[in-house]
Amino acid sequence: MDEVKISQVKPEEKTSGLQFFEGRVQAGFPSPAQGEYADTIDLNRALITNPASTFCARVIGNSMVDAGINEGDLLIIDRAVTPHNGSIAVCFIDGDFTVKRLSIRNDGIFLTPANASYPEIPVSEGSNFQVWGVVSHIIKKV
Repeated sequence: MDEVKISQVKPEEKTSGLQFFEGRVQAGFPSPAQGEYADTIDLNRALITNPASTFCARVIGNSMVDAGINEGDLLIIDRAVTPHNGSIAVCFIDGDFTVKRLSIRNDGIFLTPANASYPEIPVSEGSNFQVWGVVSHIIKKV
C-alpha cells in the first residue's frame, strides 16, 4: 500500500510572492509574448482555500500514476472538503494512510488505485476507516 507523509500548512508563516507572468503560455503553437511580469502570486492564497484544515503530503509509491500522481509529488489535502464518489482522497484504513480514488457503489466503499498493477481495497464493515481529506492540488517537480 502506498504511503503519504503529512505536514500541516502553517498560515501564520510569512510567505513571499513569486513573480507572475500575466500573459498566457501556449501549449500548442508558440505565440509572441504579450505581457510582462505584472505582479506576484502567493501560492498559499492561490492554492489553499481553508488554511486551518489544509495539509501537504509527499507521495510514496506508484499506485496512482494513471491519475497523474507520481512518487515524490506533493499533494495539497483539504480536510474541510466533503468527499464524494470519484474524489481522490487521503484515507486512513486499519492503521495506514493511503491516497486512492473513492468508489462508492451499491456493494460498498472501495479505495481504487489508478494503476492496473494494484487491486482495489474494499472497506469492510469492521475496518478502522476514515476519509482523512480530499486532494485539491498536485504539485510536481519536472
